Amino acid sequence: MLNIIREALQSGNQAIDLRPYGKDLTLSVQQSLKDFHPVENNSYRNNPIQLIDLFCGAGGASLGFAALNSVIPAFNILGGCDIDEMSASTYSHNFGTPLIHDDITRLAFEKGKLDEFLDKVGYDCKKRTVMIGCAPCQGFSSHRKRHWKEEDDVRNSLIMAFAEIVGRVQPDVILMENVPEFLSGRYWNYFSAAKKSYEENGYTVKENIYNAASFGVPQERFRSIVIGMKRDFILPEGYLLPAQYKTVRDAISHLPAVEAGAVSVYDEMHRCIAHKESTIAVIKQVPHDGGNRPTGVGPQCLDKIKGFSDVYGRLSWDKPSITITHYARNPASGRYTHPEQDRGLTAREVALLQSFPDGFAFCGKSDDIYRQIGEAVPPMLSSAIASKILIEMLSAPPTEAEIESGPKSIEEPVSSSYSSVIAGIKTHGRMKQ
Repeated sequence: MLNIIREALQSGNQAIDLRPYGKDLTLSVQQSLKDFHPVENNSYRNNPIQLIDLFCGAGGASLGFAALNSVIPAFNILGGCDIDEMSASTYSHNFGTPLIHDDITRLAFEKGKLDEFLDKVGYDCKKRTVMIGCAPCQGFSSHRKRHWKEEDDVRNSLIMAFAEIVGRVQPDVILMENVPEFLSGRYWNYFSAAKKSYEENGYTVKENIYNAASFGVPQERFRSIVIGMKRDFILPEGYLLPAQYKTVRDAISHLPAVEAGAVSVYDEMHRCIAHKESTIAVIKQVPHDGGNRPTGVGPQCLDKIKGFSDVYGRLSWDKPSITITHYARNPASGRYTHPEQDRGLTAREVALLQSFPDGFAFCGKSDDIYRQIGEAVPPMLSSAIASKILIEMLSAPPTEAEIESGPKSIEEPVSSSYSSVIAGIKTHGRMKQ
């Protein structure tokens, strides 16, 4: 299987259909992800397909492509750009690329800035290129529903900044990841404007919403994935059924116990923040293994609002984690309490629940690290997407039968608050529009 894909990569011949090898390639890449350690740029600079990551964050999306390189040397990771210096530093450290922290809107709209960036990362317009643009999702999140009638969030304009850059660079493939609300009725105008721009530049654009758990991430994390190519293609498809999802036990049960405010002598990342005594007192009254905060325990305000039912809740050993966010260090922010130990989650636990390998190194202080992890694309998910993108780039165009049997693109906006229909997906395995 790998030899066939390598030959197709080297020859550039798209006469065969490599799609039957897609799952095996994904599993191989996800296995190689576990062994990742920071690399030097010269380890992949001769690979034929360039990769540029805008809004790169810590590099969760690029990490999937880096893991693929360990199986098939395909992608030359040129560099990433992020407005946050610590995130950009983490990206640069792990992938051996130039450290670039800048505002993507400047690259898009200030004269000379994009050319300067492309020169710095060594972009070659004659080579095939994949461009990632996972704009910050805060403006689209269902947690911001109360602000939806206010002035549009400035972050949403970043989508069009990315579209502007795509129009000028003309990469072979574009990849966007965001919260499900990105494809909701409220934000459909933003998405459709960007999609129209891509289509005017010759791209076929398809989009769907996925549960990262179906790709082996030990976490129920629903995300929209948008892919554009200069020809027709087939979207990724999860390969695990709910009964097969990886669990909290699979991810973190091997870690040694630590107390709140302590750090493991074996792992600097396995450190828990120091909680207030009142927080510990509440946690001790929460039943182990998925238990909820008992009524009357903790701040009285929590009993008055139904939406706070997860606050101080414990994770369940034998289920995937809830969605990991940058608040995951704080038990008062959701179901972010260890299944048995009386504390919140350590940075290592959060990283593993996001499917980051132990060898990935984060830069910055504790708050920086939790934020970078929570905002990242889970690497197990990006490994699967990277594998699918390579397969599609190297394969003959899909037949009508393959397109018909593959995952369908969302052509109409989903519910204005996608979080309201996630329960239906979990129950019925399909999306309500």
